[in-house]
Amino acid sequence: MMPSSNKQTTLLSSFYLAPVEYYTSLYRNDLVVIEVNDNYQKQSYRNRCIISGANGPLVLSIPVMKPDKDNCKMKDIRIADHGNWQHLHWNAILSAYNSTPYFQYFEDDFRPFYERKIKFLHDFNEELRQLICHIIEIESKVRYTETYIDEGNKEYIDLREKIHPKKESDYKTEPYYQVFASKHGFINNLSILDLLFNMGKEARLIL
Repeated sequence: MMPSSNKQTTLLSSFYLAPVEYYTSLYRNDLVVIEVNDNYQKQSYRNRCIISGANGPLVLSIPVMKPDKDNCKMKDIRIADHGNWQHLHWNAILSAYNSTPYFQYFEDDFRPFYERKIKFLHDFNEELRQLICHIIEIESKVRYTETYIDEGNKEYIDLREKIHPKKESDYKTEPYYQVFASKHGFINNLSILDLLFNMGKEARLIL
């Protein structure tokens, strides 16, 4: 797939409740391409997010089914139906954000994701992303790769592996109200949920 204009297009991976940095890229670019033909990588934001609870940062990971082969495309990764992970994730989100200013406004939008079954990880990630973009009013056009885009392709600003929980990022979130800041100080670049539940639609001002 090639971008439709001469401007560079941002290339992102499919992430679960991605960090603020990811949504900043979505908000600031007119066209974003999401890579769905890359090989799935463990311990990445593809199946995990980081929220802030009473005891500090908390990692939530979606269990996935072990692929039949070593190299399995992200679009083909299935969510494992074990461990009662949906219940655990929702309880963690509820515990972390129930006292935030905007949680009750959006609770009914997010709860169904932790009650119904979605087979594929990318589908789950994308439905959440679309909801979040709708709430924050991010209107960027989003397309998906038809084949894997090689690294070094000059047509794209490639952020697929730059936004990663195991890599240091020079991205700094503009400080905003966080419920537990008095205990832990401001925590940078958490899941977009943290920004949304604390700031509501004013999250756009931070992006």
